[in-house]
Amino acid sequence: MTYETIKYDVTDAIATITLHRPEARNGFTAAMSNELSDAFTRADADDAVKVVVFTASGDYFCVGMDMSVQGEPEDMEDPEWVEWATRVARPMTNSNKPIIVAIPGAAVGVGITMTLPADFRLAADDARFGFVFGRRGLAPEAGSLWYLPQLVGLAKAKEWMLTGRLVDASEGLSAGLVTSLHPRAELSEAAYTLARELATQMAPTSAAVIRRGLTAMTAHGSPEAAFRLDRKTIPHALRGKDIGEGVAAFLEKRDPKFVGVARTDIPQLADWLDGAE
Repeated sequence: MTYETIKYDVTDAIATITLHRPEARNGFTAAMSNELSDAFTRADADDAVKVVVFTASGDYFCVGMDMSVQGEPEDMEDPEWVEWATRVARPMTNSNKPIIVAIPGAAVGVGITMTLPADFRLAADDARFGFVFGRRGLAPEAGSLWYLPQLVGLAKAKEWMLTGRLVDASEGLSAGLVTSLHPRAELSEAAYTLARELATQMAPTSAAVIRRGLTAMTAHGSPEAAFRLDRKTIPHALRGKDIGEGVAAFLEKRDPKFVGVARTDIPQLADWLDGAE
């Protein structure tokens, strides 16, 4: 796919996906949703990529849907139709690679909901967030009715979504929406410092099991499903390619050189979960 609304780059095992409509404050469009879906799928399929950084050009992350841009008509009654933001959130959710979002400014509507499946959200200390759907006569998308309460709790999710008010960076941090805050000029370096740490210190297969397993386990009302999943994941890890290297690197006080590949070296998570029900 040729990208017109985003940029895609891979350097040193880190894929960078950048919203790139700065003239429109990175307003979200149907074309952008399809390009982001392709980019996250592409990064997940690339065995050279170990971490994804998701960011934006300009002073804004994304101010929401750009209503001024009319894409090709879509049949929303088609049972195969996928909501635009879900086209982004679903491949993020199912990715085997850790995802870090660097938010340089306002993230409103889909601009914040599409980031919720990520593992880390680093933000500029003057960023603002808004779940403004009710004020526009809309409904939340990107699976945010599930994700937001998982991150900040049901009461806070109701408050933010029912009022639609703007949330400043410090409130986002204290509620758990944001991982950390940084001066705008230091945000990118903070995101890439974290990305380099994950790329060099975490076994890719372990990262995949952790990020996807944690999300899957939130659907269960007790730890029993996790206990059953552990019966699959622990023996697999003990037989895997990387445990010996991880222990040796620790004992020798050096960086590990993991060779496991998440795409090929662990079963489909659904297969493990089928046995964990």
